[in-house]
Amino acid sequence: MDITAIKGAIFDLDGTLLDSAYVWSEVDRVFLGRRGLALPDDYCKSICTMNLEQAAVYTKERFKLSDSCDDIIEEWKSSALHEYRDNVQPFEGAEKLLRLLKSLGIKTALATASDRVFYEPALRRTGLYDLLDFFSQTSEVGRGKGFPDIYLHAASGLGLEAKDCAVFEDIPEGIRGAKAGGFFCVGALCGAVAEDRGEMIALADICFEHYDELVCKFIGGNYGKTTD
Repeated sequence: MDITAIKGAIFDLDGTLLDSAYVWSEVDRVFLGRRGLALPDDYCKSICTMNLEQAAVYTKERFKLSDSCDDIIEEWKSSALHEYRDNVQPFEGAEKLLRLLKSLGIKTALATASDRVFYEPALRRTGLYDLLDFFSQTSEVGRGKGFPDIYLHAASGLGLEAKDCAVFEDIPEGIRGAKAGGFFCVGALCGAVAEDRGEMIALADICFEHYDELVCKFIGGNYGKTTD
């Protein structure tokens, strides 16, 4: 598929639309530090496809914590909400692409493992909320981003089939899940961690470093051209 032929675009949130990956790594570091624990190298990657409920169960079991899962979630929410509400910013060019897609009649959706309590204030503050037509989160479908469920749910919400949609993701697990559902996959290297980049390039149909690369594909110009 040529990406310019899509009817729908489904975006991950953290590390794809929003430059927000730092929020959760800091939340995890502080959360474990309060309990005298160091942040393991593999922890963030282990939970990156999970929703809050799944991550709380995993964390409680892995570290043998006495905290209830509800208390773990509330502590995470309290720590992260300020950043999403007041500080997190979109990647440069993300708004431009969303506005362009809207002008072309291409429907857009969010597919995230995050919770509305975080993404809605961040997207409203940055002006992206009204540029998205449908919102979906993994807690609504039961399985994480290693599976196609969340992307199929988003496509259904747009009234489209997988074959007509592109999924934009910054982690290999998300790309695998979307590919399993029959989606065209776009790797967001702008938010990917260094160790994932090679795998993402191998898995995705196309990848981009900067949103202007995608803007140029849709307007048929050379890299660097803008829609101003």
